[in-house]
Amino acid sequence: MAVLSTWTVDLRQARLNLVVQSSLPADWSGVPRAALAEKPEPLTVDRTFRPGEQVAFRAVVNPVRSVPPPPGSPPKTRGTRVPHTRPEHVKGWFARRLQPAGEPAIAPDGVTRIGADADTGRIAVRMLPSVSSPAPHKGLRIARAEIKGTLTVTDPKVFVAALTQGIGHARAYGCGLILVR
Repeated sequence: MAVLSTWTVDLRQARLNLVVQSSLPADWSGVPRAALAEKPEPLTVDRTFRPGEQVAFRAVVNPVRSVPPPPGSPPKTRGTRVPHTRPEHVKGWFARRLQPAGEPAIAPDGVTRIGADADTGRIAVRMLPSVSSPAPHKGLRIARAEIKGTLTVTDPKVFVAALTQGIGHARAYGCGLILVR
């Protein structure tokens, strides 16, 4: 169903704002009316992007790097995901996903790119509090950062895929959705 979401808290109005994106229309009828401050506003997006087009964007991401398993570990042992905790490291994490014009959709190191480029000096990064998950994943903590700026579309097909599928890990926990204007 390609469900992605993100949320913000408005402390002045004591309100949680939730944005949900999916490939199928949502059915909000199961949510009690009292749980909603206002009726959900479904929006169908049908937009074409062209190379060179600039869009403002915002994304909440789970910026992590993989640390390889220690030497002598059994074969096929997974490394450990370690969160980036400093804005400059998050900016570097995001910069690896940028796709300058003429570059392939997959970077030489295997990172999937987003079909857009940006001036990394003009990208704003704000570290957000981590979130945790109750049972069955007790102890799960997800580092988060908000990234804002302007993207220049370089590969429209890849860009739409990034908008549709999100970027990075923890997409099931409200990370990875790229919002554009």
